Formats: sequence, structure tokens, C-alpha cells
Amino acid sequence: MYTASTALLEALQEAGVTCIFANFGSDHPGILEAIAESRAAGRPVPAVITSPNEMVALSAAHGHALVSGVAQCVLVHVECGTQALAGAVHNAAKGRVPVLVFAGASPFTQEGELRGSRNEFIQWIQDVHDQRGLVRGYMRYDNELRTGRNLKQMVFRALQFARSDPKGPVYLMAAREVLEEEVPRVALDLAQWRPVAPAALPPAGVDELAEALLAAEQPLVVTSYLGRRPEAVGQLVTLARRLGMGVLDSVPNTMNFPADDPLYQGCQWNEPVQNPALAAADVVLVLDSDVPWISAVSRPRPGARIFHIDTDPLKQQMPLWYIHALRSFRADTAIALAQLNARLDGLIDTDAVERRMARHRAAHAARLERLRAREAPPEGVITPEYLTACIRARADADTIVLNEGISNYTVIIDHMMSTRPGSMFTSGGGSLGWNGGAALGAKLARPEAKVFALGGDGSYMFSVPSTVHWMARQYRAPFLQVVYNNRGWKSPRLSMLAVHPDGHASRSNELGVSFDPPPDYAGIAAAAGGALALTVRRPEEVEPALDAALRAITQEGRAAVLDVWLAHL
Repeated sequence: MYTASTALLEALQEAGVTCIFANFGSDHPGILEAIAESRAAGRPVPAVITSPNEMVALSAAHGHALVSGVAQCVLVHVECGTQALAGAVHNAAKGRVPVLVFAGASPFTQEGELRGSRNEFIQWIQDVHDQRGLVRGYMRYDNELRTGRNLKQMVFRALQFARSDPKGPVYLMAAREVLEEEVPRVALDLAQWRPVAPAALPPAGVDELAEALLAAEQPLVVTSYLGRRPEAVGQLVTLARRLGMGVLDSVPNTMNFPADDPLYQGCQWNEPVQNPALAAADVVLVLDSDVPWISAVSRPRPGARIFHIDTDPLKQQMPLWYIHALRSFRADTAIALAQLNARLDGLIDTDAVERRMARHRAAHAARLERLRAREAPPEGVITPEYLTACIRARADADTIVLNEGISNYTVIIDHMMSTRPGSMFTSGGGSLGWNGGAALGAKLARPEAKVFALGGDGSYMFSVPSTVHWMARQYRAPFLQVVYNNRGWKSPRLSMLAVHPDGHASRSNELGVSFDPPPDYAGIAAAAGGALALTVRRPEEVEPALDAALRAITQEGRAAVLDVWLAHL
């Protein structure tokens, strides 16, 4: 029997989807039957990854897509499962990650008129007016499938949106009767559903940018997520070295520029200080950045000429956004930088480049000296800098780091010192609890790689670790999770101090942000998934614990969670 559910599985397989992160419900009998029938017939279908929590499912699809570059599928139960995706929808949208969310819907018949008609009480309770509206504001595309006869076309159309810039999540839904419908098999040419071709700079724009960069005394690139396109990193390295141009990470979501290059100016997040590289630049080229600076505390110098290239230069999901750019271009940064590199051939002032390089080498060396000093083994209380340096020493060329450090975002970026495209990711959004599921997805995408999930204790609790670590054991996807445990939410306290530095709250020890005494974070993972569970309270315990964790994930085939106690918030 070839049904719409069979067509759905076939469409996903043909589109290159390798995993369905599934949370099944009463709306999925047709899909469950189609999966079983396909397996019995020996037809390939994407791997079904049972996901007891929907946010973990979407976070895992998110992490998989970041590493594999291929959109994955999340299957959820009607409007309840859609709502349970919660903050993971925000992260996928803000992080511009391609993923297909497919939800069932309550049957639309109730007297047995069609196969799949209502036969359980819950199907009246779960029937809502606008299920798609729950997530519409975050989706690149949403639709309800009303027949199985064009289901493959609609799946391919949705994925075309997901994979075209600006990339992001898409949402399809279908009632049981549609998924049970017997339909004729449809053969489609997937080449007709490719993503929209990436855009290039217009010729006049290439000339204008080249002239501005050549005339600059202190040019600077600011970027956040250019590294999602590995090709763009190589083009940026070429351009920066040709011009002696500094590169500043602002709220980086990826590894955008090698940290060991003397042109690297470090990263800035919420630090309430003026960035010196930004203040000195006379031409600023913003490439793929949502927050190139926070104007209230750090901004380009007066008179600096600002240019902007982005896959989403208007920031269409952000009601308030502007950076006073003289020119803004919608273009793929890898293509745009290749155009600029070609345009600059034979035009470089080598003396000017060497002056800039000498200045950057000195600044880079001074920065490295400061960072190394902070990594010194501490007395008594573990520091996040020391902890991160110890983790860095155990990373290799293929290690993937998922960074959800929040108040330690900067520390992790600075002290992991990543140099390879695709080696470091954040969610790109602001909903916490991403890195556990994302690490699981990354490990499924790259089984041979070490995967490190680094995050705070608040993020760890949000991540639903009982589900994450059950899945890690179930699907043989071991990874290292390190909890930077300061016994509470430090970021809300820092936000409060930034606005009310001398207020009553600044003198209070009870603000409702402390988790002290904390739960047994590592023990949760051990109970749920057999993970190695270690609590680390003293500096001399850090390296032995990390070595034991690496043995667990590389030799014993199980995840490891280190609950590392830092100074109390």
C-alpha cells in the first residue's frame, strides 16, 4: 500500500535527510505503518531517532545540520508537540539553520468517513484554530497538506525554502486522513527543487568596496557567523592578509577566522567597554553579523565608513536594527569575498600592508600573553580560563565544540583558540538548553569526531539532560559535556549590575538566581544514560577528570559529564 506517509518517507530520503528526530503521537499511525512497511520491503528510509522531548529533538536536528550541512526532519505530535518545541524553534530561526518540522493534526472527520477518522477522546481536545500560527513568526515557510497527491512536491518546496538564504526552519502539518490516503507514486527530479542560487555583489559594489579598502589606513572586518560557509573563511583569510586588515568577532556563532592568526582581534560579547580595534578603524566591513557592536558601550569611531554584506542585511525578523552603513549588500560572503580578492589583484600597497601587519603582530602577541596568564593553574577555586585551557589541550583537529557558556561565552571562545572552520558553534539564538541536544546531533552527523558540549549549569538544566543522555546511550553517540557550575544564573545578575550598579539588588545576596546547593548534574546523566559522572571541585582534579572523560567517550562508548565547580556567582 503506497500512502501519503510512504511518500513522505520517500521524499525525505530523496532530499538527503538522514535522521527523523521523532516524538510520535496518535496522529502518526500512517507514518508508523509506512516506516515498518518500508523496512520490511527493504526500502531505505531516514534513521528514526526516538526523542522523548521535543526541544531536544529540534536541538539535535539543529546540531546535526550545523555539522553535516544537510537539513534534518523533526516529527512532532499535533499542537502540543509543536508548542513543546519551545525555545528550539527560536534558536533554529535566529541561527538560520535549515530543518523541517513535520506535525500531525487532529483528524477532520469523526464518523469513520475516511481511514484515520477520530477514534480517541484527545482528538477533540487537541483540535485548535491555528496550529501553524504557533510558530509562523519563526518559520521561513509553513503550510498544511490537504492531500497526499502532491505531498512530495510540498516537502521539496518547504526544503527549498529551508536551504535558501536566509536559511531557517520550515513547518508542515497534515491530519491523519491525509497521511493515510492511498496515492499514486510520483517521481520527481530533485534538481528542479534546488536552493535559490546564492547572490553576488554587483560590479559597481565590488569597485566601491575595493576603493574604500585600498584607501583605508586601518580597515577592520567585523563578523559573527561567516564561518557557517567554510569557503568564506578561506576567502576572508586571503583578503585580510593581502590588506593587513584586522578581523574582530562580535558575538561569534561559529569559528570565523583562525585564532592563531596575528590579524585576529579577539571577540566581544556583552563586555561594557569600548573595543579598541573598532574605535581605531576608519573603514569597517561588516560581514554576516546580527550584532556587530552594542552602540551603548562600543561603536566605530565618528566618521568611520561602514559597509555591510550579509545573507540577510535587512534583518527581517528584528523590528529594531541599523548600523549606519553607507552601503548594504545582500550577498553570499564567500562569493563576495572572492570577488573582492579578484578585484584587488595587482593593486595592493605592500608598504602599507606591512605597517598594519607589524601593528597587528604586536597587539596579537600582547593579547596571547594576557590570555596565557589567565590560564595559570589557580589556587583553591577553579577558574573558567584554566578549565577551558585544559579542555583545549585535549581537543584534536576534528573536535567539535558546542558553546553555550552564556556568562562564559567569551572565555570559551578566547581560550579554546579555534583555528578550523566548523570546529566551534553556538546556537545563534538566545533560548538556553541547546547544547546537549546539539551535541547529540553533531555526534550522529560526525561519529568519528570528538564532540564537546560546554555550558553553564543553568543551560544544563534547561537542556533536559535525562532525555539527552538516554538518547546518547540509545543511539551510541557519546560526547563530553562540561558544566561550568557557578551555582546559579550569573547572567541575570550581570544584567542587573549593568543597569543598577549601586542599587539595592547590588547589595543583596538573595535575588532568586542561585541554585545552591545544586542538583547532582552529572548524576542525572549517569542515571538516565549510563554516562561517566564526575564532580570536580578543586584545580588538581580537573586534568584527571578530563582524561577519564576522554577514555569514556573514545574507548568505553559512553558519554561523560563533568560538573566543574567554579567560583559562586
